[in-house]
Amino acid sequence: MLRRTGLWATTVAALLLAAGCGSRVRLDQEAPVETRAVVPAEGASAGTGAAGATGSAVPATSVTTVNLGASGAGSGLGPDGRPLGEAGGNTVYFDYDSFAVREQDRPLLDRKARTLLTQPKRRLLIEGHTDERGGREYNLSLGQKRAESVQRFLQLLGVPAAQLEAVSLGEEQPAVQGGGENAWARNRRAELKDR
Repeated sequence: MLRRTGLWATTVAALLLAAGCGSRVRLDQEAPVETRAVVPAEGASAGTGAAGATGSAVPATSVTTVNLGASGAGSGLGPDGRPLGEAGGNTVYFDYDSFAVREQDRPLLDRKARTLLTQPKRRLLIEGHTDERGGREYNLSLGQKRAESVQRFLQLLGVPAAQLEAVSLGEEQPAVQGGGENAWARNRRAELKDR
């Protein structure tokens, strides 16, 4: 009887431990696509709003403007909302704790989709990355969701799944060493690499 009680207690402890290690990243949901507009930097005009009318108000968001230190001036974000020095390129950036593809990254993904559709033998590796915050398991899961979100977006544009591979590197290969919002903003990304 004592042996059964010990086995039962061990089983319950293992189940509780497994439940406590669960990740907050939902792997069974579709990847969201960010459609909010970004508030322009000080002194910039509101431009075109969501309805397309010039001069309409741009809704406020919780997106934090960062200074990446490379230029030492301005808000740290370019006119398209990307960190300075990264506009264009092969990198999709994400907000904190998010795997939603942002509106300002759509032109990059449109270009990649057109290239892949015109060159069917070309393959694309999508590497999901996170900043250093969060546990290793959580960051690997979030990095995978970021890569899969970009992959789904490209598939919605018509790119065959056979041309795409999504992997997560979590926090293991940061673009920028160090802590603070400046480094974290550059590390929350998905890199698109031709194969």
